[in-house]
Amino acid sequence: MFVHLTPEKNVKAILRNGISRLRKPSNRPQGIFAMPVTRNFFVSHQWLRELKRGGSGSIAAIYFRIPDDEIVWIGHYSQAHQHVTAAEAAAEISNHKSPEGFEIIIVRRIEKAEIHRAKILPQVIGWRYYPGAHGKKPCGCSFCQRGNYGARQLREEFEQTVKAPEQ
Repeated sequence: MFVHLTPEKNVKAILRNGISRLRKPSNRPQGIFAMPVTRNFFVSHQWLRELKRGGSGSIAAIYFRIPDDEIVWIGHYSQAHQHVTAAEAAAEISNHKSPEGFEIIIVRRIEKAEIHRAKILPQVIGWRYYPGAHGKKPCGCSFCQRGNYGARQLREEFEQTVKAPEQ
């Protein structure tokens, strides 16, 4: 069983048609981003707050099943991904000492018949900015904070700390 996180507004269309493959060009494989459903609810849904930061509103979970022997991509979001079976990917994430930041990419669409259920989640699960960022101030430079809520105050504090050593 895997979980795909999506804006709540997409749930009806996904339940009607399935999950279509993402076609955004990037430096990683194209496909559907998912996580295995593990005993740790936080690990399975860890991307929620980071996705919510993009301003897409409430996030919902789409639970689906794929065959254990299906080939998927797995890796940490900031590192190279590798081909493994779906069962191996789920085991690797479940057994990893620090599974935050991992992602699985399924390179085909998920059919309507493979979807098990959809659920609206509590909107406070997961990490923001990067795994392990809790308790650390985000970067205040204008590039990192462009368009974010509360960015002006962070930028002003950042500029004060940058200017202070020069004076």
